[in-house]
Amino acid sequence: MLGRACPELDCELIFEAREWRAAYLVIKRCPPPPVPPRLGEMVEWVAGLGGYLGRKHDGPPGPKAMWIGLQRLREFVIALEARDALAGTYV
Repeated sequence: MLGRACPELDCELIFEAREWRAAYLVIKRCPPPPVPPRLGEMVEWVAGLGGYLGRKHDGPPGPKAMWIGLQRLREFVIALEARDALAGTYV
């Protein structure tokens, strides 16, 4: 709900840096920038991971898409942490 009401906020108010960086890597397929994205953008990314298509006529993402997206995001964070542990670095 905060992402709808205040989409311009910094996403690090809600998400950890490793979460938004993992989402950026998976969705954009390039290294994340040093500045975190806006909260509204991060909510769209999480909803997209949960199956939300975001078409013009679609309403805002619902709880099911957000729940699935958050579960998938957590899996990506765990995978990246494991990768970085093997490489000796950290996201």
